[in-house]
Amino acid sequence: MKILVTGGDGQLGSSLKKLAGDYPEYVFKFIDLKDLDLTDFPKVYSFIEAFRPEILVNCAAYTAVDKAESDPDAAMSVNADVPGDLAKICRETGTRLIHLSTDYVFDGKSYRPYLETDPVNPDSVYARTKLEGENRILEQSVSGIIIRTAWLYSEYGQNFVKTIRKKGEELGKLRVVYDQTGSPTYAGDLARAILEILPEVINFQTMELFHYTNEGVISWYDFAKAILELSGISCTVEPVGTRAYPTPATRPPYSVLDKTKIKERFDISIPYWKDSLKECIANLNASR
Repeated sequence: MKILVTGGDGQLGSSLKKLAGDYPEYVFKFIDLKDLDLTDFPKVYSFIEAFRPEILVNCAAYTAVDKAESDPDAAMSVNADVPGDLAKICRETGTRLIHLSTDYVFDGKSYRPYLETDPVNPDSVYARTKLEGENRILEQSVSGIIIRTAWLYSEYGQNFVKTIRKKGEELGKLRVVYDQTGSPTYAGDLARAILEILPEVINFQTMELFHYTNEGVISWYDFAKAILELSGISCTVEPVGTRAYPTPATRPPYSVLDKTKIKERFDISIPYWKDSLKECIANLNASR
């Protein structure tokens, strides 16, 4: 089975690449912007038609949440136009599509973990473009799955874990918001889950929506404290409210996703966030 991964140099794409060798039954091709401009529809169509993957995993995204507020056209192009185009191509070539979306499609005003069927209410440019990407895919009647995830981190690229470690060592004191709550997601766990469910996704005849994050719930403040503690970095962390730390884009105050559906449908277990954080930090320390 041939698997095409877009956004191959990003956090999830790099994590999939690291694990690819454990799945010799698949032929993987990883591409990123340097290999193919996903906004060039004719070239993308020709590329996919030539490779003929059974499954396309779309990890490509515009993830600069705050920058999107002043650059909405670029965010819409990558987060909505591209997924719509990929869905159209996948439908016409018989390719199953796995697309990654976000907890930001919800406004964070819930009192319980969000189900896939809960009403969406995006509250930023980034969030609206990601939701539009979901809608464009659904409009194409392509087969596959959309996975919403949250608070993604890894050994690769820029993310909260790496930033907190770097700033903690440099500054010795940090201010982190305590009133935004969610579930961190180790990209290595999400990548493993995707690879494990490929044999079932290939048989999907419709497009279905799933949620995936690590188990457990925590605030950004407590997450930062855990990162520093597990990293052995001595740094004071001051809890601050969201109002004291204004950003161009609004963040959902509560973005916990219910994962019952993906666990039951594919019979997978999901690691606890702190266990996965320990693994990531051990890998980061080993690579120094």
